[in-house]
Amino acid sequence: MIPVHITGTAKYLPKTRLTNADLEKMIDTSDEWITTRTGIKERRIVANGEATSAMATHAVRKLLGKTKTQPEEIDLIILATVTPDMFFPASACLVQNRIGAKNAWGFDLSGACSGFLFALISGAQFIKSGRHKKVVIIGADTMSSIVDPEDRNTIILFGDGAGAVLLEPGIDENFGILDFEHRIDGSGGDLLMMPAGGSLSPPSHTTVDNREHYVKQNGRAVYKHAVKSMANYTKLLLDRNHISAEKLTLFIPHQANARIMEAVASRIGLTEKQVMVTIDKYGNNTAATLPIAMDEAVDENRIKHGDTMILTAFGAGFTGGGVLIRWNK
Repeated sequence: MIPVHITGTAKYLPKTRLTNADLEKMIDTSDEWITTRTGIKERRIVANGEATSAMATHAVRKLLGKTKTQPEEIDLIILATVTPDMFFPASACLVQNRIGAKNAWGFDLSGACSGFLFALISGAQFIKSGRHKKVVIIGADTMSSIVDPEDRNTIILFGDGAGAVLLEPGIDENFGILDFEHRIDGSGGDLLMMPAGGSLSPPSHTTVDNREHYVKQNGRAVYKHAVKSMANYTKLLLDRNHISAEKLTLFIPHQANARIMEAVASRIGLTEKQVMVTIDKYGNNTAATLPIAMDEAVDENRIKHGDTMILTAFGAGFTGGGVLIRWNK
C-alpha cells in the first residue's frame, strides 16, 4: 500500500473574540467559574453572514498557498462538519466551487468532534489505493449557530473555526499516517445531541419554542465516556506500535475541556510538555479542533521530521478514535 503523508496544514479563525468577560454580561457566569471548569478564556465567533463553508474556504486557500498546490490538482475534498451551511448542497461543494477545484469530487462527513479523524482516514484510503494524488481534508464548524445563548453550560464551551490538511502519496512507509482506530457507540446518542431539525422532528413552531434546535448534553456522562475512550484509543495505538508513552513526541487530544485532557494524559502517563493545548484560546471547535491544533503545533515547531504524534477525539454519536502519525517534514 502507498504511504500517506500530510504535506501541509492551515487554519482559519474568525476575528471576533468572545471572552469570558463578555459572557459575564450575557448569562449568569464568571471568568473564574468558566476557567476553573473548562480551561477556556475566550473563543472565536463568526461575523454576520459568515458560515462554515466560508471558514473552510479561507483555510483551504491558505493550505494551497503554503503547499504551492493549484486548485485543479485537487482530486477529493472531504469536509467534516455538523454545522453545514444547509442540509444540501454539501458544504464541500460550496468550497470546491469557491476555490476553483474543477477536477475534484467531495462530500460532507458528519462525525461530530471525531469528524476530522474519520475524514482523515477516509481520504487516506484514496491515496493508499493509488486512485488519488492530492486529497484535502477539512474540519469546520460554526458552533455559535447551534448553541443556546441562554444555556450557560454549553455556550461557554464552543467556538467557531476551520482547519485543513493536504494528503499526498509518500515513499517511505515508516512516515505519514501509520495506524488508526475508530469506533462508534450509538447507545450514547441521547447524551449529546441536537433534538430537532432532522427528519424525525422537522422544524416547527413547537420545536423552536422548545429550543430543540440547540446542542443538548449530559455533561457528567459525556465527561466519563470521553476520558475513558480517548485514553483507551491512545494506549491501543501506542501498544500496537510498540511506542512507550515517554517516546511520544506530541499528543493532540480533542479540546473539549481542560479537565478531560488532563485526565486522559494522566491515564496514559504523559507530561504536560507532550500535550498540545489550544482550548484556552479557541474553546471547542468540534470537527475543526484537531486540524487547528495541528497547524498551531506546526507553526510553533512542536512537531519535527521523524517525531511521532497521536490525535484522538470523542464526540456525539458516540464517535471516537485515534490516529498515529510520524511526521515527515
